[in-house]
Amino acid sequence: MNKVPFLNFEPIHSEIKVEMLKAFEEVYDSYWYVLGNKVKQFEEEYASFNHTKACVGVSNGLDALHLSLKALGIGKGDEVIVPSNTYIATVLAVSYVGAKPVFVEPNIETYNIDFSKIEEAVTPNTKAIMPVHLYGQACEMQPIMDIAKKYNLFVIEDNAQSQGATYKEKITGSWGDINGTSFYPGKNLGAIGDAGAVTTNDENLAEKVKILRNYGSQKKYYNEFIGHNMRLDELQASFLSVKLKYLKEWTLKRQEIGAWYDEALKEIEGLILPKIAEGATHVYHLYVIRTKKRDELQSYLTEKGIGTLIHYPIPPHLQEAYESLGLKKGDFPIAEELAETCLSLPVWPGMGVEHVELISENIKAFFNEQI
Repeated sequence: MNKVPFLNFEPIHSEIKVEMLKAFEEVYDSYWYVLGNKVKQFEEEYASFNHTKACVGVSNGLDALHLSLKALGIGKGDEVIVPSNTYIATVLAVSYVGAKPVFVEPNIETYNIDFSKIEEAVTPNTKAIMPVHLYGQACEMQPIMDIAKKYNLFVIEDNAQSQGATYKEKITGSWGDINGTSFYPGKNLGAIGDAGAVTTNDENLAEKVKILRNYGSQKKYYNEFIGHNMRLDELQASFLSVKLKYLKEWTLKRQEIGAWYDEALKEIEGLILPKIAEGATHVYHLYVIRTKKRDELQSYLTEKGIGTLIHYPIPPHLQEAYESLGLKKGDFPIAEELAETCLSLPVWPGMGVEHVELISENIKAFFNEQI
């Protein structure tokens, strides 16, 4: 063994291949491919997994957030608080409804939004807080919910990376008024293509999202709203139903890999390991380390056949797409520091301790060469 890819689907997909092919045949032979029984079945299963009254399958995670905001009536002139270090999709969803994203810095140790900084960002135009459970770790949700209650704000969780994580034993995606998740193939629960879902305990909001995802229509050719074509298709729903049965098992494996990394890398000077907030759990969608020598380390590992990625190299406020906000380098120094120092190591079910040992030995060798 001399190469470790950043992501490898082969171990889990070979394990469930027979079930997945059967799922494909069932959909193929049903002659019903959009908004049928398979979508309904998965929605019920995922709502049960996520401890919510409702789940609405949609086309992808970005659309899940977009429809969540739209269902709440958030739009032009409104502000939505988002983390300054999130993936761009969180911010795009706010822009899609005509609202303004307002950035709040993360806790530099957990990488999640720093709840102690949210209140100072609230203005008379603030309508919602959108916490992102980044990299697999649950945000500290209770303080966020307390702030939302104090200022009468909505909460929309971006749960794209943390299916199954918890804060104070309550699962992510069940705290907010309405929440979005992604089933992009690389997620902990991944489809074989694009897919996403909205979760909520408000059945009226769920019904509104169902209408919005389907051209704004409940009855064919009768349109109540200006809606969208943002539906989860039968085939992806069927695949997700198969995979959902294994998610808890795969999560335990990811957590084991995270523990192996913690032990193997704990004494390397100049290397910062992920930290978990009190009361939170981490499902290790990503295992993110930090070092000022990030770019050099990534190049070194690449030469050794070890795949890594940077999540994310440019924070949203410095993206060209958001020049109109008038923000500049230095406005959000924590997000900028994370963008310059973060490196994601391989984590995928099927990795063995030998993979982690090889990666760790190479990281140690890199830092030894720096002395």
